[in-house]
Amino acid sequence: MVLRFLLLPITGPLMGVTWLGEKILEHASTEIDDKENLSKQLLALQLAFDMGEIPEEEFEIQEEALLLAILEAEKEGTGLEE
Repeated sequence: MVLRFLLLPITGPLMGVTWLGEKILEHASTEIDDKENLSKQLLALQLAFDMGEIPEEEFEIQEEALLLAILEAEKEGTGLEE
């Protein structure tokens, strides 16, 4: 335990960098998962429309909402603002 405190000036910055890297990775993974989920929802919507399960008007409304959500996720991922 005492050794840990003695090494803290050396290991502290390394632990901080490691923690920061993990947080960045976690955030990037979440964004990728969000985009993948939206893309899967869009694909499922297209399939439902192709099979005649939903009318064209409903498809267009949901498709537009999903495409806007995908666009917004991409903007947030790249840091672009309107």
